[in-house]
Amino acid sequence: MVTAPPARRPRWGWLPLAAGLVLACVLASLALGASDVPLREVAALLLAPDDSAESLVVHTLRLPRTLVALLAGAALAVSGLMLQAVTRNPLADPGILGVEAGGALAILVMVVFFPAAPGWAFIPAAFAGGALAALAAYGVARSVGATPLRLALAGVAIASLAGAITRGVQLLWEERAQGALFALSGSVAGRSWEQLAQVSPWLLAGLGGALLLTPRLNVLALGEDVARGLGARTERDSLLVTGLGVLLAAAAVSVVGPVGFVGLIVPHAARALMGPDHRLSLPLTALLGGAFLVAADVAARLIDRPAETPVGILVAATGAPFFVALARRVGRRG
Repeated sequence: MVTAPPARRPRWGWLPLAAGLVLACVLASLALGASDVPLREVAALLLAPDDSAESLVVHTLRLPRTLVALLAGAALAVSGLMLQAVTRNPLADPGILGVEAGGALAILVMVVFFPAAPGWAFIPAAFAGGALAALAAYGVARSVGATPLRLALAGVAIASLAGAITRGVQLLWEERAQGALFALSGSVAGRSWEQLAQVSPWLLAGLGGALLLTPRLNVLALGEDVARGLGARTERDSLLVTGLGVLLAAAAVSVVGPVGFVGLIVPHAARALMGPDHRLSLPLTALLGGAFLVAADVAARLIDRPAETPVGILVAATGAPFFVALARRVGRRG
């Protein structure tokens, strides 16, 4: 007797599971830290805040930093997915292509040389720095033949150059640079409601725009010749997708600093679960990216309590082996 093959889980079924993971990470972020708050008490304080010390910790310290980490993680992950699709490069990532390092350098320049600049000005500055770094990386790679591995190596070189300039500015203007220390290592500690209000419109608009562009991402991922055969305006669409990906990364960097490898690890995981259709993989990427950065922030708090490890260092330690393994795999294919 022939038995029917087991039914496969619908791919969209991963979305509610990812949403549940996000909720669990958010609750853990609100409950755990230098001093723990029981989950039952966290839920009660969210519904009815009071004048207690626990309410102050949850509402003033942990809730804004959790929301910042959630939005920034989603933005970095979606940015990586968009850059990988438009370049058809599995190694593309805002950190590896130099976008994050360029944005961080631009923020440091703003803090040191334009201390009176309003908070909203940091996002356009980070966008300009990230875009210039990405253009430089692409130009270097194209001059020697832009294979995926060469583009990644060019991006790493540009990121290293931007990092060296950043450290030089920090050393020469040490006192002025104190206000941008987060831009050097990546951190969500001390984020306030004011910073969340400044950056959230950019991040939410960018994520919404990315969802609207998923049909174009599917076409661009097929390759330039196939996309043109389907009637797509590849130059315009590529520029739009790349610009939106850089904007998402720049907005995230403006509030949390450079947190590398989120845009590399999460898109690969989302595509492994959802498949190549960006209409499904992009929402999952956003959810997993937010959960990933929030979970990393919780781990960074618990490693050395009551002190905190910068979340950028923890994510880099996790993502570097993944990048090396992926680069070796791409190198063997190429």
